[in-house]
Amino acid sequence: MKRTISLIVGVFGMLTISFAQTFVPLVENKPSSFRGLATYGKETVWVSGSKGTVGYSNDKGKSWKWVNPMGYENNDFRDIAIINKKEALIMGVGSPAIVLKTKDAGKTWTKVYEDNRPDIFLDDLTLDGKTGYILGDPIDGSFQLLKTTDKGDSWKDVSNEFILFADSGEAAFAASGSSMKQWKERLYIGTGGRYASFFDLNPKALRVDKYDCPIVAGKASAGIFAIDFINPNTGIAVGGDYLSDQDNSNSILLTNDAGKNWFRPDTPVLGYRSDVCYITEKIVLATGTSGTDISYDGGMNWKNISQDSFNTISKSPDNKTIYLTGSNGNIFKLIL
Repeated sequence: MKRTISLIVGVFGMLTISFAQTFVPLVENKPSSFRGLATYGKETVWVSGSKGTVGYSNDKGKSWKWVNPMGYENNDFRDIAIINKKEALIMGVGSPAIVLKTKDAGKTWTKVYEDNRPDIFLDDLTLDGKTGYILGDPIDGSFQLLKTTDKGDSWKDVSNEFILFADSGEAAFAASGSSMKQWKERLYIGTGGRYASFFDLNPKALRVDKYDCPIVAGKASAGIFAIDFINPNTGIAVGGDYLSDQDNSNSILLTNDAGKNWFRPDTPVLGYRSDVCYITEKIVLATGTSGTDISYDGGMNWKNISQDSFNTISKSPDNKTIYLTGSNGNIFKLIL
């Protein structure tokens, strides 16, 4: 089964260019909601989700091996990070919040972090080389932050070193594992709830800056759900209200100054979006439960290409293979 949508764009009224997008189903109706998604190399992709489900493919999704950790059947692994073909990290969100690591492609798993506090909830896991971070919802007025410097073998709570103050009713979202972006020595974080904010954390300089982000917010179901940056200054934030997922009145914003200021695109996405991904500097994808949109001009104008429900987007490092996952146990490949 293939779903193909053609987009015809006129340029200056003279030149016509045809763009076709093909959604290819790889896995459907798996009894899990997939929100963790990551790639390695040209052919390897891993997914994780509810009911303790974890799987990977080494052939661009043609075949899959399911490597669910034994004893964790009730855990919701909302995010995943791949270190190499055999090593990966998965993050379980609620109390007890856990992080598991495999060094043998899922044959065995080792618990490398656990937090049993009743109010702990982890939202996002990111890893760049040996250094990585995990973001958690606020406790006692500040977001929780963990750090690793050994590829996830151990984690240190650095919440008191880099204090991410939360306004009353402010939280983060674990919808796609994309509310946090690691960029070399910077860490960007988008939040929501009663207030939507953007954090710019510079660990080397021991500096945290927090800026207002005027995306829709004001209740627990709204705010920034995902961010992505193509360079340290140029980025996109998407979100909205997942309880009104067809409302596109203010669900996407762009920045050219590392989150200090935000502006709306000329043509917005079609509704609530839980993930956004730069494929190239010009080609950008955004997806959510009410559909998927594409931009060919860096995010200024968007075209809806599917109304199927997805949670997460990821691309291969060579930008040639794009994957999407959803809550209906579905994994798709998108061909541009």
